[in-house]
Amino acid sequence: MAIAPPYLRPLHKSLFPKYPSLSHDSPFRPSLHFSSRPFRLTVRASSAVALEQDLRTQATQQNQTVETELFSCPVCYEPLIRKGPPGLNLDAIYRSGFKCKKCNKSYSSKDVFLDLTVTTGLRNYTEVKPVRTELFRSPLVSFLYERGWRQNFNLSGFPGADEEFRMAQEYFKPAEGGTLVDVSCGSGLFSRKFAKSGTYSGVIALDFSENMLRQCNDFIEQDASLLASNIALVRADVSRLPFSSGSIDAVHAGAALHCWPSPSNAIAEISRILRSGGVFVGSTFLRYTSSTPWIIRPFRERVMQSYNYLTEEEIEEVCTNSGLTNFSKKVQRSFIMFSAQKP
Repeated sequence: MAIAPPYLRPLHKSLFPKYPSLSHDSPFRPSLHFSSRPFRLTVRASSAVALEQDLRTQATQQNQTVETELFSCPVCYEPLIRKGPPGLNLDAIYRSGFKCKKCNKSYSSKDVFLDLTVTTGLRNYTEVKPVRTELFRSPLVSFLYERGWRQNFNLSGFPGADEEFRMAQEYFKPAEGGTLVDVSCGSGLFSRKFAKSGTYSGVIALDFSENMLRQCNDFIEQDASLLASNIALVRADVSRLPFSSGSIDAVHAGAALHCWPSPSNAIAEISRILRSGGVFVGSTFLRYTSSTPWIIRPFRERVMQSYNYLTEEEIEEVCTNSGLTNFSKKVQRSFIMFSAQKP
């Protein structure tokens, strides 16, 4: 049975109180005339359909326009306005557009990744990074990284990807169920492991190298379970992370610190984006350890000048200086994995 909408229903008699002072002859007294003709209510179907379609369009637009507190403008750090399907997965990110209202700068996924670098969209400007940074932008190195390159880290004391992942997961227990950013992810060796673990609500594989991100995408496309998981690929500079302050639960940087132009700036940025209680876990090569003989240390410093190899003490100091606490570490020869927390 059809039910008339509220604005077409009879008005309740309580809306018209009785006025005893009005006489039958008063011009203000309402008069009712009843006709023998049946009362007809006509609603044009075309108008109802048009209204319904308009409401659906508005609802769809509301669902597709989201002011996200996660991705932010790398210029001003204001949250980006997102237009497109919601979700933190490859398809949703690829089909979405992002814009900063303050800078009026747009960002999109023209490639397989979302480019959130300061220089995205520039046509005439070219910026040359240090050799160690440009090396990993090479298509050849990106292809070889998981096909022999990374495995050689075992010679310096790295325990291997599976054991490193297990160690990191232990450190990340306070951040379970949150969002994890894998900075300098390379070809996504650990990003994919974090995503497949189901421990986190979302995983963002972030790197400055376009070719590393393309290689990561190739690996993801070979695994159906990863295609359906909440993993996104983002190109960004570790010293200018495109996230709102205090919005991230966990940050991982595997074998990465020595490649950063400025580890202190990068760790300060990581501290900025971590929420209170958030965890930062990193691993890298040490310049030397506390057990390295003094006579050998000057030699290691000279031969390792091409990268920012730090000592245990330097890593702890820069983490503490960036506002991180509860520093802990595990050292094996030249390998160190450490953890620090945002208070």
